[in-house]
Amino acid sequence: MPANLLTARDLPHGAPHDFDFLVGRWTIRHRRLQRRLADCETWDAFDGTCENRPILSGLGNVDDNVLELPTGRYEAIGIRQFDAAARRWSIWWMDARFPGIEPPVTGGFEDGVGLFYGDDVLDGRPILCRFAWFRADTDTPRWEQAFSLDGGTTWETNWIMHFERAA
Repeated sequence: MPANLLTARDLPHGAPHDFDFLVGRWTIRHRRLQRRLADCETWDAFDGTCENRPILSGLGNVDDNVLELPTGRYEAIGIRQFDAAARRWSIWWMDARFPGIEPPVTGGFEDGVGLFYGDDVLDGRPILCRFAWFRADTDTPRWEQAFSLDGGTTWETNWIMHFERAA
């Protein structure tokens, strides 16, 4: 993470049960920009599912995701682990379409909003990535992903997931 944006001290802190709200089965309505950081204003909308369960005696969780993109179905997993000493969560994403695991985003919840930041690369350009969780205390939480090319001065939200607890 660029030193001029956030230091470890500035990141929101978390607690071991911050992601308890996510445990269970969900249906998801996705909205994703077709092209990221390319002045694109065209969004794809598609459905998906998520099933989340705790791991590591509650200090982590993992979710299995199925995404029904317009170009075809794929699976992915999200892994979250709480670092009790730093009081922060790290989140990793693995996508069946690509080998490997993406760099983590790190952060926590403050005033009911979860903010997580990490460095990444998009089309050969270094970017700052932000995950944000809203309405985590409801049965309809929302997750957003945003990218920044300028160290966090400006952001482009490029993926929004509306969760609804499955019956």
